[in-house]
Amino acid sequence: MLSNHLQNGMETARLVWSRLPNTEDGEFDAIGISKKSDGSSVESLDYEVIENYAYREEQAQRGKLFVIYQVAVKWFFALLIGIGTGLAAVFINISVENFAGWKFSLTFAIIQKSYLAGFLLYVLFNLLLVLSSVYIVTQFAPAAAGSGIPEIKGYLNGVDIHGILFFRTLIGKIFGSIGSVGGGLALGKEGPLVHTGACIASLFGQGGSTKYHLSSRWLQVFKNDRDRRDLVTCGCAAGVAAAFRAPVGGVLFALEEVTSWWRSQLMWRVFFTSAIVAVVVRTAMGWCKSGNCGHFGSGGFIIWDISGGQEDYSFQELLPMAIIGVIGGLLGALFNQLTLYITSWRRNYLHKKGNRVKIIEACLISILTSIISFGLPLLRKCTPCPEADPSSSIECPRSPGMYGNYVKFYCSKDPEYNDLATIFFNTQDDAIRNLFSAKTVHEFSAQSLLTFLVMFYTLAVVTFGSAVPAGQFIPGIMIGSTYGRLVGMFVVNFYQKLNIEEGTYALLGAASFLGGSMRMTVSLCVIMVEITNNLKLLPLIMLVLLISKAVGDAFNEGLYEEQARLRGIPLLESRPKYEMRKMTAKEASGNQKVVSLPRIAKVADIVSILRSNKHNGFPVIDHARGGETLVIGLMLRSHLLVLLQSKIDFQHSPLPSEPRVGARQIMHNFTEFVKPVSSRGLSIEDIHLGSDDLEMYIDLAPFLNPSPYVVPEDMSLTKVYNLFRQLGLRHIFVVPRASRVIGLITRKDLMIEEQENGELDNVELQSTSVRARRRDKRMTSAEVEDPLLNGLLQNHSSSRS
Repeated sequence: MLSNHLQNGMETARLVWSRLPNTEDGEFDAIGISKKSDGSSVESLDYEVIENYAYREEQAQRGKLFVIYQVAVKWFFALLIGIGTGLAAVFINISVENFAGWKFSLTFAIIQKSYLAGFLLYVLFNLLLVLSSVYIVTQFAPAAAGSGIPEIKGYLNGVDIHGILFFRTLIGKIFGSIGSVGGGLALGKEGPLVHTGACIASLFGQGGSTKYHLSSRWLQVFKNDRDRRDLVTCGCAAGVAAAFRAPVGGVLFALEEVTSWWRSQLMWRVFFTSAIVAVVVRTAMGWCKSGNCGHFGSGGFIIWDISGGQEDYSFQELLPMAIIGVIGGLLGALFNQLTLYITSWRRNYLHKKGNRVKIIEACLISILTSIISFGLPLLRKCTPCPEADPSSSIECPRSPGMYGNYVKFYCSKDPEYNDLATIFFNTQDDAIRNLFSAKTVHEFSAQSLLTFLVMFYTLAVVTFGSAVPAGQFIPGIMIGSTYGRLVGMFVVNFYQKLNIEEGTYALLGAASFLGGSMRMTVSLCVIMVEITNNLKLLPLIMLVLLISKAVGDAFNEGLYEEQARLRGIPLLESRPKYEMRKMTAKEASGNQKVVSLPRIAKVADIVSILRSNKHNGFPVIDHARGGETLVIGLMLRSHLLVLLQSKIDFQHSPLPSEPRVGARQIMHNFTEFVKPVSSRGLSIEDIHLGSDDLEMYIDLAPFLNPSPYVVPEDMSLTKVYNLFRQLGLRHIFVVPRASRVIGLITRKDLMIEEQENGELDNVELQSTSVRARRRDKRMTSAEVEDPLLNGLLQNHSSSRS
């Protein structure tokens, strides 16, 4: 009978195992970055406004009322993003804390009778949670793996990665984070919350998810990449604000770390979104205090109040604090390098073997983490409790399964505690709270802290890059606070001063490691102040952050930059490379032949060009009356595909349909040309044309961008780089130096409203434009032979009047 049951169980297990996928589906690579059908994995975004005639007609039909409505909708979306991200963070935190609470309560209850049974339950509980997380990621949302910050940073830098903002990615990020963090892995939920906020913002921006029938046409207002970029920026700030309960830190994080383009109007909306998140989180925590959230209570949302700790610091303490900064820079740079090597090895060898290997790897890491966190405290001798301090509410030892310091674990005598279990056999939030705690001098031994530092550092390096949602904020804080507390112990013993708190040095260590790894300064400084509720430590945090960042920059780049480069995300950093100073725009553009289109293009020629190359922008040329070739604009590949699919603009004649370019009726809405967010959009393989269609023509003039950005061929590549990045461009034309100048615009020419009111009469601003010279000699369009200059002067004259 027993053998039959065993055999049936083995057959069932073998059947379940056989259903696990063994190979990739070809859509995503080993680390969650998608691959398009043409083999590339990323695509640039069109942040530039395409001012074709369809766009101009749409703008001309909109009045001031629509502009007010659009602004109101942006603020309404900011409100929805704040509420949605706050609720997602509350759900994740409540779920993680309850899973962790059940796990530790059951384990503490069982180890009172048998440590072996408690160990098996602990390992199994963690394994099931991690298995659920990796299964969700590999089977449902491959783009949800990792923290998501490098991908979102790339999106805001102008790089679109397929799948990172999908609805299924949002679901996978939420439930995957619950499994991975609740399963006790050496990672955090803060990075994934940033990605979660970005997904929520993107879904609101596109009106929901059409694939899962969760869309509303009333919310489908913003159909261009520029407005989506603003909403995703709000989502990133909301994610940080929800993760750390640090609204100001969230705004600064979005400004310093993830965005490449910023303006004052966006600042207000981002600040408003972060404030809404803070209100939602505080409201939820107030509701949970009455016991409505199970084990969620003392743990959960990060706020490590150390305001009752060290009140002041002396000049002699600046040297060990500077040493903490140096250690943070060294360990942070080493962490970045090790994770880069291991992630690269995973991508090139391990994860190419399929999803089954990813699942096995995550499960093995879970088992290893459980063995270390449960087994190492068993090898540590217990420590007698210190004498009770009447002014302190800290209990020693604490009750089993409760939050706080002085964990009693595998101790034979009653008034003893296990200092290694206090930080190892605990949730990460509570372990950090214990390391930051004040008035707990000599709670941890140097041996225990060193053991934890080495083991947790190794686990964090190995875990980062596995196929689960993983953030590095919390592991970084745990690593830094450990060696910071070690330094604090030596300072206390060396100076023999009672007003020095080891928890203060733990905080500085946490800041130093994050600064040495992520290379953030301003936003990280504000986040650390907000989560500790101690403004007096601000100068010290600034000191260690500056030192750790300087030391880390001497070895490599920040964690997110390194991971973005490994994932093949072409980020444009804030500063151009030094080599660009010696190069010109012509040298950078190379000697490749430019693929251009005529104004009246044959459909067969367009299809042939789209099939033969992967370019996303094509110059459109026309011929002037004198036979001179003129570049009249830029045509995007996505716009050509829309025209080919609709077929309504096909014509039989190879001549312009109207004598005047803008006189024909545009039969397209401007929103038809917008590519779906984080999606491949149309491809040439999706379009089916008959033989009669291929013989027809399309007049491209109404659909091209007539005013693309142009630079002369001898402009330095540094200036081109700054122009390209600051304006969020996708294409820029390199042309020969112009032969004549028709005008020059200065600051005074741009202040149109002040000119009409006569407010600039006494302002000494030189104007060397055509308008200033026309006071002496007014040029008419008849005096200009070039038809292109003729039209430009007509427009110039009408705009001046």
